[in-house]
Amino acid sequence: MAPRAIWKGMLKIAEVSCPVALHAAASTSERIAFHTLNRATGNRVRRQFIDSDTGKPVEKDDQVKGYEVGEGDYVVLDPDEIAAAMPESDKTLAVAGFIACKDIDDVYFDRPYYLTPADRTAEEAFALIREGMRRKQAAALARAVLFRRVRTVLIRAHGPGMIASTLNFDYEVRSASEAFRDISAVKIKGEMLELAKHIIATKMGAFDIAAFDDRYEAALADLVRAKLEGRKIKPRPAPKRENVVDLMAALRESAGLARKKPPARRKAAGAGSRRKSG
Repeated sequence: MAPRAIWKGMLKIAEVSCPVALHAAASTSERIAFHTLNRATGNRVRRQFIDSDTGKPVEKDDQVKGYEVGEGDYVVLDPDEIAAAMPESDKTLAVAGFIACKDIDDVYFDRPYYLTPADRTAEEAFALIREGMRRKQAAALARAVLFRRVRTVLIRAHGPGMIASTLNFDYEVRSASEAFRDISAVKIKGEMLELAKHIIATKMGAFDIAAFDDRYEAALADLVRAKLEGRKIKPRPAPKRENVVDLMAALRESAGLARKKPPARRKAAGAGSRRKSG
């Protein structure tokens, strides 16, 4: 049985409409969760909102939202006023246009959802839209009110269904040029580049997310188990500082060529290529 839908509405492209359902594609519910306890009593503690000036607790009915316009100066908004600003949902994923799948910049991706037909009567229209996008290798850009916000959604064919990914708005994504501004222009060529390409080629394979485990989650599970069994927990030793690495030597060793003498004509190209790691 398919998981319960978290949203149902209409996928609309021009005059073609199809009842659809959204299902969460990712969940953190299986992660280990901790509660905050009072060390002395072992009881759980609860949070309280405290007035920053008086130090007294503020009851829920007396708590309101405020936008800071100056230091210590706020515009107060009541819940009804905030609710009035929320867009009204018409339960429609309205497709505004299409883009080529190869043109998608995944830096804008927010959260993935599975998109399915809402019922049996929607399957034909759903299949028509899905196969049309698959054949054209295109993705749909749609707008909808999801979870009290107007969201931009990217929809792609995926097996017998579709993937609907909510997108971050432009103002939410930081500039790549600012992040990369201090990276120096370094030209890599010759044996160094060939060795790097060889290493990558030997490690190429198909994507299988099951091959990657959540080591932190597993370590937490082991920690809880050890505490229950009364075993002593050993502190983790401090990490060792990495030594200066000869990049060319590291590349040759990685490629299984550490014992092979490089050709004379390439010796000069690799001699000065030394960098620090860490």
